[in-house]
Amino acid sequence: MTWLQQWSRVQDVPARYVRSLGFPYTSAPTPHGVEPPPRIDRLGDAYDTEWARHPLARWSRRAVLDTLGRAVTEATCRPRVVNADRLGSLDAPAVFVANHHSHLDTTLLLTALPRPWRNELVVAAAADYFFDTRAKAALAAWAYGAVPMERRKVSRRSADRAAGLLESGWSLLIFPEGGRSLDGYGQEHKGGAAYLGVRCGAPIVPVHLEGTGRILPKGAKRPEPGEVTINIGAPLLAAQGEDARSLAVRVEAAVAELADETSSDWWSARRRAHAAATPSLRGPQLDSWRRQWGSPDQDRRRDQASRWPN
Repeated sequence: MTWLQQWSRVQDVPARYVRSLGFPYTSAPTPHGVEPPPRIDRLGDAYDTEWARHPLARWSRRAVLDTLGRAVTEATCRPRVVNADRLGSLDAPAVFVANHHSHLDTTLLLTALPRPWRNELVVAAAADYFFDTRAKAALAAWAYGAVPMERRKVSRRSADRAAGLLESGWSLLIFPEGGRSLDGYGQEHKGGAAYLGVRCGAPIVPVHLEGTGRILPKGAKRPEPGEVTINIGAPLLAAQGEDARSLAVRVEAAVAELADETSSDWWSARRRAHAAATPSLRGPQLDSWRRQWGSPDQDRRRDQASRWPN
């Protein structure tokens, strides 16, 4: 259970107590023989996050991120941002697309991306995970500027909300894999970011994070400090007549090229990209235990195990 889930459970205790008291402390029950009104769900992708983009919420969030958030990421990740100059020609709201290995990824990007984009950035968060209770929804909306996005089904409401934010001048951070890596390798990109690139004509900025999966992988209870490299790619635009599926393939390839560039050098990575030989982020097609053993997120644990029993 993450700290966000623990905090949500504690905050929900008073609400559960009030509900147990019944009427008149809660709404009157529907009389027998009367059809109850349809229940309107205010959570999930129906949760309204407009309040979290008002000036007071934005300033308070920015103050916390620039102080406490930056202190935490510096202490645990020692982030190094490279190739930020590739954004020099970008003068419009953009969709930032990054690989996703850890809960640290969001805070890291919210504190490390260059201005002005990080000051006007909202995060596409899983509606079924971060917006399943009111307490978690409010915390995610304020702390991250998060907006709920469906990841398990196509949602017109999610798509329209994201497009409206881009058209209003907000940039969007999306983890197109739909969730954190299960074994240290990447997952297939979903098409939401590419759809927005085609629909809104917005530039898509690929970003690769190297190291967060070793510091706080999925399932870990506490971080093991290390170093993280944030490699920013050149913005991509949908070509004339290009569909979202084709653009999604190009975006995933761009993130893989950034990973190759981080692990080697720019010239070698460009040569492999030109020869269509860039290593896939999805890893080798092997048995699960062999993938787990060879996972890049296991390097530190294997190094620690090799020092036993000293």
